[in-house]
Amino acid sequence: MTLDATDRQIIEALQAGLPLVPAPYAAVAEQLNLPEDALTERLAAMKASGVIRRIAAAPNHYKLGMTANGMTVWDVADDQITELGALIGALPFVTHCYERPRALPEWPYNLFAMVHGSSREEVEEKRARIKDILGDALRASDVLVSTRILKKTGLRLRKRG
Repeated sequence: MTLDATDRQIIEALQAGLPLVPAPYAAVAEQLNLPEDALTERLAAMKASGVIRRIAAAPNHYKLGMTANGMTVWDVADDQITELGALIGALPFVTHCYERPRALPEWPYNLFAMVHGSSREEVEEKRARIKDILGDALRASDVLVSTRILKKTGLRLRKRG
């Protein structure tokens, strides 16, 4: 899909987030002087073509009181990672879960799952629940504790001209 000027305007208008109003798409459409259905149809086409993956909330966990955040990392059996990753990713306290290649010998971990909590103890409790699910497929684990937010934005288009 090739982006035209209107598609670029839509992305630029949304890249900082939807407005916090009762009808956010209507507000963006009005800002761009488009009918709301044209806006949503273009967004659907961009999503279907892969130009955009999703439109989702990106909460600031720190402002929500979840200040003890940790990326849990797991070394699990390769032949079970797809099944186990789906189970871990479906947990209500896991915000994202993905597979990554190992960097042996220093880094044996191939499954990553981000968990959030209001205390280190809460993160450790959630980590223990993940460990129980992984069972015998688990060979090693660790947790990388967040100290600050590094990035909370998606793609940013530069203005032309």
